[in-house]
Amino acid sequence: MKISAVDCHYSTNGSGPPLFLIHGIGAAQDAWRFMVPELSKHFTVITYDLRGHGKSPVTHKNFTLDELVLDLERIREKTKFEKAHFAGHSLGGMIAPAYSLKFPEHTISVGLLSTVAGRSEEDNQKVWSVINEMEKNGIEKTLQTLTNRWFTDEFIKNNPDLVDRRLKQVLDTDPDVFLNVFKIYANTEMFSWLKNISKPCLLLTGEHDGGCSPKHNEIMANEIKNSKLVILPKYKHSFLIEAPNEVAESLIEFINE
Repeated sequence: MKISAVDCHYSTNGSGPPLFLIHGIGAAQDAWRFMVPELSKHFTVITYDLRGHGKSPVTHKNFTLDELVLDLERIREKTKFEKAHFAGHSLGGMIAPAYSLKFPEHTISVGLLSTVAGRSEEDNQKVWSVINEMEKNGIEKTLQTLTNRWFTDEFIKNNPDLVDRRLKQVLDTDPDVFLNVFKIYANTEMFSWLKNISKPCLLLTGEHDGGCSPKHNEIMANEIKNSKLVILPKYKHSFLIEAPNEVAESLIEFINE
């Protein structure tokens, strides 16, 4: 099957050096909504919906990481930025470095936020057990168990509306698309090729992110020649929603360096 790009829905805000932001599984470009106001004071911020998410179309539901990379390149071509910074969260944190390897001539720096490489056998089993549970019992039932992995208890208690909105966004995603991107996330092992990334990389994760832990990120940072590792105390996986100011500050500081 020939792989090709689709035209994803995207938005542009601010002025300055271009910064492309890539969301994760079952999310949309509004994953960055709390950060865009601050980031757009420093950068031209381009956010977009991955294929099959938000307002972006999907041509077939068993697409690959390579196709997600081509979608991003299609947006870069349309925005006419020759070189840009790229940062992604979770699955987006796999798309960004994969893009930088395929298109180094268009990449200035890479942000790997709440993502993972160097998974152990046990780590792999945990991810696949979630996917298997979703296939067996349905996404909605399994989602409740993910809430505690994504957000701190305090945030869940104080911001039920934001937590519910995030869960609803997952349920509004086509289940076949959602499971496909979850499988891309589970099957992607970046460890063998991280050392080939020649661009400066920011590795940023939450202290209590179980699947994309500080330990994993230390291993990843050691593989990348030019990397900076930042661990945000107390946070879990969904720090774009729970800690947008800290994430924005880390990105601004890294890019300005």
